[in-house]
Amino acid sequence: MKRKRFWLSIGLHGLLTPLALLWLAPLWLMLVFSTLPEHEIFRVPTPLLPGERFLENLAGLQADTNFFRAMANSVVVSLLYTLGGLLLSASAGYALAVYRFRLQALVFSLIVATLTIPYFVVLIPQYILVARELNLANTYWGVVLPFLANALGVFYMRQVFLSLPSSLLDAARVDGASEGRIFFQIALPMVTPSLAALALILFLTAWNDYLWPLLVLSEREMYTAPVALGTLIGLTRVSWGGIMVGSVLMTLPFLVLFLFLQRYFVAGITAGAVKE
Repeated sequence: MKRKRFWLSIGLHGLLTPLALLWLAPLWLMLVFSTLPEHEIFRVPTPLLPGERFLENLAGLQADTNFFRAMANSVVVSLLYTLGGLLLSASAGYALAVYRFRLQALVFSLIVATLTIPYFVVLIPQYILVARELNLANTYWGVVLPFLANALGVFYMRQVFLSLPSSLLDAARVDGASEGRIFFQIALPMVTPSLAALALILFLTAWNDYLWPLLVLSEREMYTAPVALGTLIGLTRVSWGGIMVGSVLMTLPFLVLFLFLQRYFVAGITAGAVKE
């Protein structure tokens, strides 16, 4: 039996290692290209080893786009979106999972149904509402506000809260705890891994978003990092070295965050599979 498991492990590693290297290849090439002069990036054969021009490409990127300001804008937007989205998703998911009220099934069905609406259908009405009616164009809230009510987050948190033992919540009510205290001090701490998983998803969504910030933001000082990188693609010139450096800088914070929260992410994704 041990010998069979040994050879099975060897076979799996032999199969998965090339797939892992194939997945890592674009990331490695992005890192290599960020250190090369632009005329070297498209050289044949493709360069596979890093060069020495990372700092020069970084200086060019900063001069062309004020990229560090754009990164700071992305951090602010992503944190606002993540914290607001977590609070609204957890609150709505908890209400749909724990309380019973009229039209509950209809409300939940409508929330889930919004997931089927193509984003481009609501893009222009959403822009008119935010920019003209709410006067939030070129502001952080204009970028964040339309996406705080996240239907996927509400659905996910409802499924997570359904897995909580209702007897525990009832015991807290018998002890005289208010509904707000039950939610913040009992229910939320019990689903921390799921909140961490949802936080990663929301942060990544806001961090990589390009189209909506491009539409809402008009001043260069307010650009987020993806929009700032987009300005490097011109009609007559594309700054590939700057784009590669910017892509590396945008990848690093999320990579560190994911490695730090990886165990919560895995635990959170599998949470809710078992109900009481």
